[in-house]
Amino acid sequence: LPGRGWQDPGVLTGMASRQRMYLAAITVATAVAAVLRYSHQADLAIFIAAGVALTGLAWLVSFATEALGERFSPAVTGVMQSTLGNLPELFVVLFALKAGETTVAQTSILGSLFANALLVLGFVLVAGATKAPDGVMRFHKRLPNDTATLLLLASFIIVVLALSESVSDRASQHQLEISVMGAICLLLLYGFWLWGYLRMPHDADCVGAKPAGHHVPLAASIGLLALAGVGAAFVSEWFVGSLDTAVDKLGISKAFTGLVIVAIAGNAVENVVGISLAAKGKADLAISVVKNSVAQIAVFLFPALVLLSLPFENRLTFVLAPVFVGALVLTALAVWQVTGDGEATAFEGWALILLFVVLASLAWYE
Repeated sequence: LPGRGWQDPGVLTGMASRQRMYLAAITVATAVAAVLRYSHQADLAIFIAAGVALTGLAWLVSFATEALGERFSPAVTGVMQSTLGNLPELFVVLFALKAGETTVAQTSILGSLFANALLVLGFVLVAGATKAPDGVMRFHKRLPNDTATLLLLASFIIVVLALSESVSDRASQHQLEISVMGAICLLLLYGFWLWGYLRMPHDADCVGAKPAGHHVPLAASIGLLALAGVGAAFVSEWFVGSLDTAVDKLGISKAFTGLVIVAIAGNAVENVVGISLAAKGKADLAISVVKNSVAQIAVFLFPALVLLSLPFENRLTFVLAPVFVGALVLTALAVWQVTGDGEATAFEGWALILLFVVLASLAWYE
């Protein structure tokens, strides 16, 4: 909202009213999922209700983080949004591993990555290019190129392990140990990149540069964030617990559930925010929202979950099905090719979207 409209008390009151309405809807959705779960209703109903609640809780995490981030620098706020915004996916993966659903765990992480890097980025580019007078969306090159580099380095570890597995060499007997070492290396790499990212100057049109207008007290922001985190933990457990029966009744594969349903539900808020910003002509801000999320998933969330899964019987590693290994490498190359020059057209956005559609159709038949 430009100029005086941002300061208008009526505008702020309207926004607060919508936020209260969203919070009420999330409470109702979570309560419905809880009632269905603890009254031992049909797993399909629990699965659907928990999926809706997860989407709402993702919004609550994003809202609370943005309100909290008004007290920090723009770069710190952007990193906080990406990190804490992945809480729902974190809990889904951990509970999936605990339940022995390794396929769902792996495809949930990959799905979040593919959904952001292909589907969401594609729609952002389409919206941004449509808004641009000459049909070309322009943005700074630094973050897109950094993201492509991080994706390629994560892909390197995954490809090396896949090749070792395919030829059954001596190293293939130590996949867990190599995955742990790879996870540590990626986390160190992320730390090096993050240190430089937080220190470099950012334009006014970057994540968190302008107040979100939430004006939520600090204690309330922390309380909402804690509430959303606890809610995401419970709802993720209900979601995973109802998974087997639900996918059988719906006739969908577990790979499709993780790659598409969980990924879109867990990243729904980031998706809408990124596309909305692009449609308003805020190209750098829109790209920043999506690219930060992709980088976080590839070199922070995935390796962190590899380490967190070590106490479980079913551990997460970087060993993936060959089709997903190939898709990951091609995604990194596609992202680099499309956004590396700092500009994109609607045609390139649609190309990324259709790549995700092909990948989703493959997961449907897995």
